[in-house]
Amino acid sequence: MPADRDLSAAASAFETAEAVVYAAVRHLAASGDVETDQVVAYDLAHAAAAVENARTMLEYGQRGDVEARLACAFVADVVHDLSAKCLWREAAWGIEPGALDGAGEFVRSYRDPRFLAALCGEQGPRHLDADFEMVQDTFRRFAEEQIRPVAEEVHRHNLDIPERIIQGLAELGVFGVSVPEDYGGFAAEGEGEYLAMVVATEELSRGSLGVGGSLITRPEILSRALVTGGTEEQKHEWLPRLASGELMAAIAVTEPDFGSDVAGLRVLAKPDGDGWRINGVKTWCTFAARADVLMLLARTDPDRSKGHRGLSLFVVPKDRGEGHGFELAQPDGGTMQGRAIDTIGYRGMHSYEVAFDNWYVPGENLIGGQAGQGRGFVLQMKGFENGRLQTAARAVGLMQAAYEAAYDYATNRTLFGRSLLDYQLTRAKLARMAVVIQANRQFAYRVARLMAAGPGRTEAAMVKAYACQAAEWVTREALQIHGGMGYAEEFPVSRYYVDARVLSIFEGADEILALKVIARHLIAGSIDRRAPVA
Repeated sequence: MPADRDLSAAASAFETAEAVVYAAVRHLAASGDVETDQVVAYDLAHAAAAVENARTMLEYGQRGDVEARLACAFVADVVHDLSAKCLWREAAWGIEPGALDGAGEFVRSYRDPRFLAALCGEQGPRHLDADFEMVQDTFRRFAEEQIRPVAEEVHRHNLDIPERIIQGLAELGVFGVSVPEDYGGFAAEGEGEYLAMVVATEELSRGSLGVGGSLITRPEILSRALVTGGTEEQKHEWLPRLASGELMAAIAVTEPDFGSDVAGLRVLAKPDGDGWRINGVKTWCTFAARADVLMLLARTDPDRSKGHRGLSLFVVPKDRGEGHGFELAQPDGGTMQGRAIDTIGYRGMHSYEVAFDNWYVPGENLIGGQAGQGRGFVLQMKGFENGRLQTAARAVGLMQAAYEAAYDYATNRTLFGRSLLDYQLTRAKLARMAVVIQANRQFAYRVARLMAAGPGRTEAAMVKAYACQAAEWVTREALQIHGGMGYAEEFPVSRYYVDARVLSIFEGADEILALKVIARHLIAGSIDRRAPVA
């Protein structure tokens, strides 16, 4: 079947799925609310994310025959998964039974095991411009030469990230991707800074999520908060040092009793002369020991009824620590203690519970100065929105590593006298993995361009939610293709599997993104649906 005819059928199936999703959105808006109908809202948020991903793949499919086949396979999967979400729950979704029947023949054709098996080995080109291909090549080479050789050792022994990797990335300028040129970075107007960040993050995560892929994230979040709300003095003080890698940052937002419920945070900053005294406990403060500064969200208004309006953001300097815990003291008695939290994966970064006891922070470190008081939540969200896009890129890089490992193992493994790659089931699995990876990659590229233009907050949540769940499936299938050896620590695919599990938890837990961001924004109509459909 010619590629243009394939895409025409795919576009028709997509429009059917889109109509169902947005009919359900209207029904939810009219008949209930997100909190009352959480199950429907959650499933609907993920279905909408899949549909927006499919919109991007249809555009990608117009670039060539392989691209068209990948797009058809992905759209068929999206429609199939949507039908599973709403079948026999049509009333709750506000749709008619059989609403997806018009796409049935398309799904039947492009989820056909023979079609998928024949697609095995096709990954499709990325279609990056020459400048971004150079970014890809540079960071892939760094990941191959510097990160991969140490990734297993760091994971198995829960070691610190080697300093030479941090220094090497600093020399490549990666920490300055989001810092404007006026402040010592490399960010320019337009999509370049967002897309470069996505491409670089994918390649570093392909090397290792814990050792490479996440090193950019924390400086990125702090840099964007400073660019958005910092004073000129603060920008000149902190941004050049973040961009050069002189300062590494950690993020101190979550608290033991308040994860995604940021408005309830209790860590208190009290005025003390020209500065502030910090008291309380933060948790899941990744990279806190090695970091030179913490981006700390604290309550500057003790009236907790003000919620997020009583929060402010600080840059908190600290000495570097090593190993799995640290204890710091100030001359006037302030202390900061960090206890490492052991995790099943995502090692090298190390996450900490950090306790502050009268820790002094100079007044000039309140981001935005007096005008920034009470704006901490808004400023940290500016960084976190981009962090969600970056997390999607991390998921794509991890998926790519898992796919390559599975394909290589299947090629070289013999089972019952045949190559594992000769079996239809193996080929169909590998094909679907490649389709999902390319779809999420192209969706991340689209969201990068949207965010560069101004909108894209909801789409960033969508690509994060979708890609992170996809990473769990891809790494699971990659491990399964390895069989017993996948469960052994001798093969890196076991690391990919446990690393993937964290993706749907950090940078916005999946349920919170679905209910508090995606579903609510769907109801508000804040989705850019202007991307062309073939």
